[in-house]
Amino acid sequence: MSYVRRILDDVLDELFPHLAAIAIEGAKGVGKTATGTQRAKSVLTLTSAQQREVLIANLDHITQIPPPVLIDEWQLVPQIWDWVRHAVDDDASGGRFLLAGSASVPSGVRIHSGAGRIVSTAMRPLTMHERGLVDATVSLKTLLTGTQGRIAGASRMRLPDYVDEMLASGFPGIRGLPERARQVQLDSYITRIAERELAENGVAVRRPEALKAWLTAYSAATSTDASYTTILNAATAGEIDKPARSTVDSYREQLTRLFILDPIPAWSPAFNPLKRLTRSPKHHLVDPALAARLVGVGKPGLLAGEGQRVDQRTGTWLGALFESLAAQSIRVYAEASWGTIGHLRTHDGSREVDLIVEGEDRRVLAIEVKLAPTVGDADVRHLNWLGTHLGDRLIDKVVITTGEVAYRRPDGVAVVPLALLGP
Repeated sequence: MSYVRRILDDVLDELFPHLAAIAIEGAKGVGKTATGTQRAKSVLTLTSAQQREVLIANLDHITQIPPPVLIDEWQLVPQIWDWVRHAVDDDASGGRFLLAGSASVPSGVRIHSGAGRIVSTAMRPLTMHERGLVDATVSLKTLLTGTQGRIAGASRMRLPDYVDEMLASGFPGIRGLPERARQVQLDSYITRIAERELAENGVAVRRPEALKAWLTAYSAATSTDASYTTILNAATAGEIDKPARSTVDSYREQLTRLFILDPIPAWSPAFNPLKRLTRSPKHHLVDPALAARLVGVGKPGLLAGEGQRVDQRTGTWLGALFESLAAQSIRVYAEASWGTIGHLRTHDGSREVDLIVEGEDRRVLAIEVKLAPTVGDADVRHLNWLGTHLGDRLIDKVVITTGEVAYRRPDGVAVVPLALLGP
């Protein structure tokens, strides 16, 4: 199978010739190894017990083989991080090491941060643009820099097509499978997380079924900032013997460490013109297809409005998954443009904006995600409210839709079908 170029490739093209070591971090199956292999002359695969033993016995090996060297699943031998750091201290020439990891180092294992020597980059499942469905006509980078110009373009995708993408997964090795095989593979991915992945990364899970129940409840809170107490209560409804808070906190910590949970933090503006904003993150899994399998609603049910939510005030389950699908892509586009991403919600819930992309110059792109083909005045009221507070710092306002055409409203808000938005 030929390699499908990723958005991260552009970042690596820009950085790797000049930086000695880059870590590519992300969940298993997102494509880290395939991307790293495109640039490597030597590959060390630490999922192989034999290669781990050889490397532990002689860590100098990583500097003795032809660079660039890809060290795959480096976290299985955590001391490699410090060894690479020291190697960079000795020779900071660009293009020496790529470290691919599907978990951060377990708590209690002490390694140097790598600051100044090893640069970390995130890799996520395939974005809508990377899936090659429709040619993008609107660029997030140009929106963020204020150079987009005219908003235009047409998409052939309709709501049922977006549902297909929510369920198809952005994992490259899963999305091309027939439907039943894909479902089985996603279920297996979830089971492996609960029963094996944490243990393989040094964390004992006494009750995998309890972890899976919590993960299901977290999935049902997708695209909300529901409290962790609310999620726990949903996971243990009807149970008297609930897991200890420390156990649940451990679930969250370890699932985040494996990049399975991918929450969007609350936006905290550096210049602070806004008061009383919530600090709670918005809940997302790394791929909405995993959330869909955990909650257990297929395409007919989604289109019929089925799907239990942890917080019933937050709209439909289909709307939550569409927002998660959009967020999955937009955060990749934002990071490729050196932007940061967050969400905005006031403490009283009267104002909220789904996604805030902040550029290097601190100017802001505000994005609402709507499960609708059309946009009315009520759909843009929070964006326009934000504009009155931020003034020139708000560089653009966007509503992402399931519609057919991209255009700009008379009030300046850009309306963009998700399929037409690219990096």
